[in-house]
Amino acid sequence: MSVLRLIFNILWFVMGGFIMGVLWWLAGIISFVSIIGIPFGRSCFVIGEMAFWPFGQDAVNRRYINRYDDIGTGGLGILGNIIWFLCFGVWLALGHIGHAIVCFVSIIGIPFGIQHLKLALLTLAPIGKTVISRKTV
Repeated sequence: MSVLRLIFNILWFVMGGFIMGVLWWLAGIISFVSIIGIPFGRSCFVIGEMAFWPFGQDAVNRRYINRYDDIGTGGLGILGNIIWFLCFGVWLALGHIGHAIVCFVSIIGIPFGIQHLKLALLTLAPIGKTVISRKTV
């Protein structure tokens, strides 16, 4: 991990990353209450970890990694994303957008605001996505 990425991740954690990561994990715990919600909870914990340390990570569709459709990238994944959006997605997206607006107030906060917007887009449809680490060049 590069030094700059480490510094950005530490600053991110202090400037809203901790709060949003905890909210993602809370949504995951609530999802695990029912058996139907277990796939949602799994996605929440994976993306919640990314919400804690987003610099150097990307969320991609599992179809591009596995080279085939699975249950989360097919028709059931679309249905799951609709249910997700109505139950949790809209609230987590609003949280990320609110944090992004606060970050965009200062020039130093612009990279953090961009990360919040990236996570807000991921919040809209997380089922069928996985988090990968970017290699340093």
